[in-house]
Amino acid sequence: MLRLAVIALLLANAGYYAWSQGLLKDWGFAPEEQAEPQRMNQQIRPETLQILRVNPSKTSSSSSSSSSSSSPPPSPSTPGTATASADVASSAASSPPPADTAECLQAGVFDERQADALRTAAANLPPGSWLLEPTPIPGRWMVYMGRFEDLETLDRKRAELRARKVDHDRAGGTLEYGLSLGRFSSKEAAERELANLGNKGVRTARVIQERPESPGFTLRLPAVTDALRPQFDALRSAMAGKTLRNCA
Repeated sequence: MLRLAVIALLLANAGYYAWSQGLLKDWGFAPEEQAEPQRMNQQIRPETLQILRVNPSKTSSSSSSSSSSSSPPPSPSTPGTATASADVASSAASSPPPADTAECLQAGVFDERQADALRTAAANLPPGSWLLEPTPIPGRWMVYMGRFEDLETLDRKRAELRARKVDHDRAGGTLEYGLSLGRFSSKEAAERELANLGNKGVRTARVIQERPESPGFTLRLPAVTDALRPQFDALRSAMAGKTLRNCA
């Protein structure tokens, strides 16, 4: 059965090949010819047709000349536009340079002796470029323990305070040998701290005035510019290590 199918397939392929190649045309079996003779009849003198070679350089030059000739000419500036441009240029040329930015700086507080040194250093500065504003220096109060007879007694008292977990440090200055249990800007605050220390077993401390209120001064430079800044260097040696900062 399979042999008959193969033979039939071969005969069919042979018949299709013979039909497509026109071998069966004599028996009336052939594919339809795809020809259009009417198009040949529509041609007018085909023997005069010529193929010409094109020069690329001539083509590019002719296309550029045609594009330049086709572009519209630039429109002339109107009188109003020219006047406006001239006004802008004139205003830009006549505008003044930006002003030097000034800033306010200050330093302090200085005591009377330091203020006198600043006045001497600023004597040659432009008038109004500096001033010393009164700024009183507030007094300071201390919870004080001492004065002890010697370092041995002082060390023994420090050991007692450490055992009670009470913060302290050396009083310094004319208050040696003594201990400071806190410094405060008012007598009332110092007395409140003394009462708190009494609850911790501290009995021999007292409140003293470490420093009385005294006159003070703040150096103010209201308008420091780049032009004036080098002149203010003369003040640095009299500023007692204090630095300039922006005004509050």
